[in-house]
This record gives sequence, structure tokens and C-alpha cells, in this order.
Amino acid sequence: MRTFGEAPPPPTLWERLKEGMSRSSGGLSDNLTGVFTRKKLDAQTIEELEEALVRADLGASLATKISQNIGRERFDWLISEAELRRVLAGEMIQVLKPVEAPLTIDSSKKPFVILVAGVNGTGKTTTIGKLALRFARQRLKVVLAAGDTFRAAAIEQLQVWGERTGAEVVAREAGADAAGLAYEAFEKARSGDADILIIDTAGRLQNKAGLMAELEKIARVIRKIDTSAPHAILLVLDATTGQNAISQVEAFKSIVPLTGLIMTKLDGTAKGGILVALAEKFRLPVHFIGVGEQADDLQVFEAAKFARALTGAK
Repeated sequence: MRTFGEAPPPPTLWERLKEGMSRSSGGLSDNLTGVFTRKKLDAQTIEELEEALVRADLGASLATKISQNIGRERFDWLISEAELRRVLAGEMIQVLKPVEAPLTIDSSKKPFVILVAGVNGTGKTTTIGKLALRFARQRLKVVLAAGDTFRAAAIEQLQVWGERTGAEVVAREAGADAAGLAYEAFEKARSGDADILIIDTAGRLQNKAGLMAELEKIARVIRKIDTSAPHAILLVLDATTGQNAISQVEAFKSIVPLTGLIMTKLDGTAKGGILVALAEKFRLPVHFIGVGEQADDLQVFEAAKFARALTGAK
């Protein structure tokens, strides 16, 4: 029991996840409640469930597959709303569990080079800062490369994160050659005995040819120092873009060999089901999800917790 005037305990990771995803879970939750005008899992209920999943941005084919799976074993059953939520969460966990994968830093690679890609507006640079903070708390020495040289704001933003996290930031003036900057940052990270180098990149997907050439050049020049680098290539996606995230993965996969995904802004959309659709389609590891503006709102992805938060299952 707390005494008067004592500060409340900080929210747990699970509580922050539920709170952060309240819009995603709220949208699907309201739709699921609407499904339960009847208590029997009949053909109409299954159809309404499928529509609810499509509205949550799981995509038509996956929504059909999941609703048919649920209906196949329980058709004409009396089923409570709470039980349906649990069953639905279980179906999602089956899709999500294979992509649940923490980002592992190989200490034999020093520095361990992480190339971060994503279209402008996904929260890419902020995510890099949050990753730097997470690594700093693990007492790892981090260098940040401001490789999004086309946006002065991105360079300034990364420098602010460098000050917050104690990470050295390698930056040049806006418009500078990104590959040359990445090479310089790698040399500084190696000479400074850094554990991790995180390279920000431009995200002008509308100019795909230029973006492709730039990303390929960055990878090529850092391989001159370490033939195994980059050791991780992460794509940052904005959940609020819904199904457009699928085309972004396809576009970047055609440019660089992606090793993992980070999904941001799950607190700002009712369509968090897009992450389930991405898992089903691409099978790429999902390392982190962003459920708020605070640094601790970038959380390690856990399939079961995500599925329960999304469906409102207990």
C-alpha cells in the first residue's frame, strides 16, 4: 500500500504497450464488439469478423485466412466476446512468433555497423536516437553517422540525440556525399574503439533510382573497411501508413538486403494490424515497435504481448 504523497510506481513495459497501442486496439476492439450482436459463431459473424480484421489493416487475404481458421473449428458454437479475443490473439501469435527476433549485436564485429533506412517521415532519425540511448544504457560505445545529408533537420536532430546519449556524431553540411560521410564515420568508430556505428540514410523513395545508387554506394564504401559490413540493415516503417508499408518493404528489399524491421507510431493509428500483414508476407525479423514519443516507448517486439494488446485479449 502506498502512503500519502508517495509517487506512483512507473508503468511497466506491458502497461506502456497497452496504453501506447490503445488506438490500434481500440479500433479493432470496437469492431469486435460490433461483431457480437449474436453469441453464435455463424456465417454472418465470421464475415463480420473478417471485415473487422480488414479494417485493422491485416489485408484481405490474411483476414480471410484467420477468420476461416477460427470458423472452421468453432462454427455454430456459442462463444463469448472474451473467448473470441483470446482465439484471435492466438491466431495472430502464430503469424507473429516466427518474426519475433531481438536485435543481436555481435561483439566480434567492432564496430557492429547498423544501416538504417526508411522513407522520410517514418521517425527514422528519432528511432536511431532511441536505439543509441538503449545501447548507451548497456554501456556500449556508439557512433552516429548523419547520413541523411539531404535534410538539415535530420542532421541537427541526430546531433541533439548525440548530446543526450553521449554518442559521437559524424556530420557534414547538408548536401554532402553520404557515402563519404559513412566511410569517415566507420574509420572514426574503429579508431575510437566504438562498439556500434549507426548510419542514418536519406529516404527519398520518390527518387528510387537515386536512393538505390546512394544506399548501394554506402554499403560498397564501408565494405572497403570491413567486408562483412553492414552487419544489420534495418527498415523503419510508420504504422499510420497502413498498407503502404508493404510497398515500402518491397521497394527497399529491391535495393538492399534487409535484415529486420522496426515499426513506429503504433500509438497514432487504429490500423496496427499492418504489422501482422507484414509478418505474413515478408517473414522479416521484427526487432522493435514504437508506441509513443518517450525514449522508453521504443520496445523490444514480443509477439504474444503485441497480439494481446491489439485484440484486447486478457
